[in-house]
Amino acid sequence: MPIVVLPLSGAMGIASAAAPYASPLIYLFLGGFLLALSMQRWGLDRRIALLTLKFVGTRPSNMIGGFMVATAVMSACVSNTATVAMMVPIALRVSSLVGDGAGGNFRLSLLLSIAYAASIGGLATIIGSPPNGFLAQYAGEQLGIEITFIGWLRIGLPLTVIFLPIAWLLLTRVLFQVAREPLAGGQELVQSQLRELGPVRAGELVTLFTFLLAVACWLTRPALLRFIPSLTDAGISIAAGLLLFVLPVNRHGVRALDWKTARRVPWGILVLFGGGLSLAAAMGDFGVGELIGSSARFIGGLHPLWVVFAVTLGVIFLTELTSNTATVATLVPLFTALAPSLGVHAIQLAIPTALAASCAFMLPVATPPNAIVFGSGYVPVPQMMRAGVWLNVVAVLLISLMSHFIIAPRFL
Repeated sequence: MPIVVLPLSGAMGIASAAAPYASPLIYLFLGGFLLALSMQRWGLDRRIALLTLKFVGTRPSNMIGGFMVATAVMSACVSNTATVAMMVPIALRVSSLVGDGAGGNFRLSLLLSIAYAASIGGLATIIGSPPNGFLAQYAGEQLGIEITFIGWLRIGLPLTVIFLPIAWLLLTRVLFQVAREPLAGGQELVQSQLRELGPVRAGELVTLFTFLLAVACWLTRPALLRFIPSLTDAGISIAAGLLLFVLPVNRHGVRALDWKTARRVPWGILVLFGGGLSLAAAMGDFGVGELIGSSARFIGGLHPLWVVFAVTLGVIFLTELTSNTATVATLVPLFTALAPSLGVHAIQLAIPTALAASCAFMLPVATPPNAIVFGSGYVPVPQMMRAGVWLNVVAVLLISLMSHFIIAPRFL
């Protein structure tokens, strides 16, 4: 719509309206999607998950923790929808080893833990959740604040590391009491799943090498800039994706990634990003932000922490019913325009808005991970709401406090 409406209204020319659709953010995510598709093609994501479960042992609470760690790690690098779709069948097979009594609690806790860990893990990296990338690009273009891959790790990774064990404790100790005894046949099931995967294939090794190389370049980019001044996070991402099309995995010319697989890239998310950035640019260029800010001066005077708390609370419960990417694309420009009237810096509202948009835990429609575990038939809506409201409360507190006292001050 921005490409059509903005030129027709005379607000922007077609070139200006279309330019954000080629933003570096688009290519950062495109490269990340290609890496994720290669992992799925060769089963590397499933192998990582199973090896994690093998490591944590067979006590039900430990296995739930193992599933959460594996899901969170994969979701930080791969689509959370694909991660949960992969983990749920494994979880159902594991839960079938437990009887109906405690087994019902175990299965319910396990499935919810997978959905919630996917959302929590996505907070950790800039490519882990679409709102993260949108905020990074918006902050660079509209606020003059650069948030790189390693810069986002300083925002999201501490939140994930704190939030994940709290969620585990709630699901295994408070909301659902799971058995403490080791699960009979648990290790055998994991071993059988690993045997089904077979020995490590060349495609897995090539994909893992490419992924680790990309992460190493992202993390060391500040040092690499001395030798490659034009190196960017998006450039690294696309280079990794292209490398997968080039590196062979056998003598017959099969590459780690082919176009048949790459066509499954979620193009809709990339277009949605472009539209959000185009609208944000129009708002910034034509004074919409100033108009909104001047009309809201009467609500100023609140303590900044209460403002952050109110924004976080509102976004989390709004995104229970709306797309998190669309919510961020709409609200980040709005809240940054309101920030001066509320006595806070724009980044102090932009960061909690983006983080909160990924933390909807109450309803099946809130996120694809919630919908997938609900679709298993073992997670009733009342139980998801009961667990989700607790996770929402924890998210509001953690995001508000960490954004106000720790994260935002780093950019001020």
